[in-house]
Amino acid sequence: MSIALRKKNHIDICLSKDVRSKTTNGFEKFRLIHNALPEEDFTAFSTESSFLGKKISAPLMISSMTGGTEEGEQINRCLAEAAAELNLPFAIGSQRIYIQEKRNPRVPYRKIAPSIPILANLGAVQLNYGFTRDDCLRAVEMIDADALILHLNPLQELIQQNGDTDFSGLMNKIAALCHDFPVPVIVKEVGWGINCRLAKILTDIGVSMIDVAGAGGTSWSKVESFICENIRMQRIAEPFDDWGIPTAECISSIHEKYPEIEIIASGGISNGAEAAKAIRIGAKLAGFAARLLPAASGKNTEAVKEELSVIMQQYKIAQFLSSGIEKAE
Repeated sequence: MSIALRKKNHIDICLSKDVRSKTTNGFEKFRLIHNALPEEDFTAFSTESSFLGKKISAPLMISSMTGGTEEGEQINRCLAEAAAELNLPFAIGSQRIYIQEKRNPRVPYRKIAPSIPILANLGAVQLNYGFTRDDCLRAVEMIDADALILHLNPLQELIQQNGDTDFSGLMNKIAALCHDFPVPVIVKEVGWGINCRLAKILTDIGVSMIDVAGAGGTSWSKVESFICENIRMQRIAEPFDDWGIPTAECISSIHEKYPEIEIIASGGISNGAEAAKAIRIGAKLAGFAARLLPAASGKNTEAVKEELSVIMQQYKIAQFLSSGIEKAE
C-alpha cells in the first residue's frame, strides 16, 4: 500500500470508526479548585501566552494530524487559516511524502499564517531509513517552520503492514541532530505517552520540548488494525486498545520530578477545561487534533474557527474560575 493511500485511509477511518483508546486521558483524576470570588473582570482577563518566541492568544495549539496528500493539504489549509485568524500555533502532519517525492507543499502555509508558530514534522524512525539532517532541514525550510517535531510511533509501526520497525540507535541520531540544528527540536509521541525517564534523557541530549501525546485519544493501533486486511495482524493488535500512559499521568509525573522540562500536552484532550487542567499540572501548551478533524475534513475554515473559539472560551472560563488544581477523590 502506498503512503498516500494509507494516509487517506487514516483520515477516512478516524472520521468513520471508533478509534478512541480504551484508556481515559486521566484528567478525571484531577479537579480544578473553584474560586467563587475571582476578583477580576472577565472581559479584561487575558489568556495570552508565548511559544517559540511569539505571542499567542492562549496556550492552545492545533496538533499534527496529516500531510502530504491532496486531501491532507486541504485539511491543513483550513487548520492553518483558522490558526492564523485566532493566533494559535499550528503543527503540520508528517512531511515524509514531500521529502521522498522531492516536492514542496502546494499550500503556502507561511503566507497564510505569517506570524504564528508553525511546526514541521517527521517520524524519528526515518532517521534509520535514509533520512538525514539535510532532510530535516528541508522539512523546516519548505514551510518556514519555527520548530521541528520528531514523532515517535513504535506501536503504530509494529501493527502497520510493512512498518518501519528499526528503532535502534535513534537516541544518538536525535542527539546529533539537536547539537546544531537551527530551530528547536520537539519530540512527540502519537498517542501512547512519554514516561518520565525518557523525557529526562531526551531533554538531556538537547530536545527542547516534550509533547507527551498520551493515551486517551486516538489509538493508532486501532486505526492500523482497521486498515490491515491481514486477520492475524488484527488479532495481534487486539490487546493494545488500552495500551499507553494516560496524558495527565505523563504530564504530572514529568513535571513533579523535572519541573524544568517544557511539556506540550496532547492525547485525548477534548475541551478547554481539560486544557486548563493540563496547564495547571505542568504543561506549557495543550494540543487538539481529533476534535478539529471533522470540521477541517469538510474544508470549512469557519467551522474549525468555531470549534477552536469554543475551546478557547472554555479554557478562559476554567482559568478564570479556578485557583489551583487537586487530585479528585
